[in-house]
Amino acid sequence: MTTRAIEPRMELEANLHMYRQMAKIRAFDEQVNELYKSAKMPGLAHLYIGEEAVAVGVCEALRRDDLITSTHRGHGHCLAKGAAVNRMFAELLGKEPGYCRGKGGSMHIADPETGNLGANAIVGGSAGIATGAALSAKMRGTDQVAVCFFGDGALGQGLLYEVMNMAALWRLPVIYLCENNLYGEYTPCGETIAGDILARPRALGVHAESVDGQDVQAVHATMRRLVERARRGEGPAFLECKTYRYYGHHVGDVNREYRTREEEREWMSKHDPLETLASRLTTQGLADAGVFERILTDVKAEIDGGVQFALAAPYPEPNEVDQDVYA
Repeated sequence: MTTRAIEPRMELEANLHMYRQMAKIRAFDEQVNELYKSAKMPGLAHLYIGEEAVAVGVCEALRRDDLITSTHRGHGHCLAKGAAVNRMFAELLGKEPGYCRGKGGSMHIADPETGNLGANAIVGGSAGIATGAALSAKMRGTDQVAVCFFGDGALGQGLLYEVMNMAALWRLPVIYLCENNLYGEYTPCGETIAGDILARPRALGVHAESVDGQDVQAVHATMRRLVERARRGEGPAFLECKTYRYYGHHVGDVNREYRTREEEREWMSKHDPLETLASRLTTQGLADAGVFERILTDVKAEIDGGVQFALAAPYPEPNEVDQDVYA
């Protein structure tokens, strides 16, 4: 199915931190779904539930000053890179304390202080931004690395290949991170992607690998190696993470007639990223069920506090409508 990375035994604290990060992302988006269903959140959101191991495994391999670009399904990327849940919720509700003062919403959250250059509602739209960030890092002589998150649907966008070509020619420190969740909106990727996915970047001379995106340790180990490679000046890389979104394409996609409930149950029961890590640590005798229960309790309190903060927060003043808006 994919090439699995073998993670050296990590410190328990680091493993539990990754579990907490995944649990926070899941609890955050579960609450986002509730806010949508209760008509408290304007617009739509694209939930990251099921894909948590990708964002966490990747971002835990990065430094705070490393850079990422995100996608329309970007809540997990933002949180994994260091965003606070209260300001995230505020942004989704259009409130003034949000990261973009309530003007970005679900699909346009940016947090430069943590190295998040922003989500982008255009499929593949941030590929050029991440590549430009990598060029900037090289020209400034830093050892920063840029990571471009995108879904399998972006493999049909020409911009991606144009910038990978430039990155290969100029040996830029950028990693193209493909979250292949097997569906481009409502169409199986087998009906939209021809040939071998990894053959595409390899044809441009870009180092390419694939990993089990439901295994946070595997993603982290692979990403850490690719980040070190980029810092050494060895050029760009492409990493395909095989993953699965548990919910629909967006919060309004509830019937999901394009895939079966049996397929969903298979992924949820056998490939859940939180259960995979918890089971592994328990089997190894490193932690017991009580540890994970306490983490989930703490996460729930953090999420509940963030929601209440956002609901009580003020909206931006009407006279700010044309401020910080670019076209």
